[in-house]
This record gives sequence, C-alpha cells and structure tokens, in this order.
Amino acid sequence: MGDSAEKQKRPSFFKGVKAEFKKISWPDRQSTLKQSVAVVAISVVVGVIIAVLDYFIQYGVNFLTSL
Repeated sequence: MGDSAEKQKRPSFFKGVKAEFKKISWPDRQSTLKQSVAVVAISVVVGVIIAVLDYFIQYGVNFLTSL
C-alpha cells in the first residue's frame, strides 16, 4: 500500500491547522466592535420592518376573512 516513510513526511492535520491559523490576520478590537454594532443595528431594523409588515398583513387577512 503506502510507504511508511512517505506517511511520516506528511505533516499531521493539527500541525497544518496551526500553520494556517498563524496566517490569519485578525481584525483589531475597534473594527470588531464597529462591525458587531452594525450587525445588531441592522438586525433590529430588519426585525422592526418584518414586525410592521406582519401586522399589516395580519390586519388585511382578518379584514378579508370577516367579510
């Protein structure tokens, strides 16, 4: 099958993962905070829009079923 010497030459999976993690450029704290605030704000705005649409659609369906 495979040569045992060939298997020993290949780095293990976790060594490869560790090497790839060293290549990552992580964002600084201020950038992460700004992006997190933007995500939360957009989520709240979209939630409010969906709630308002739901209310009007529910009102319309109730109006049509009461005829």
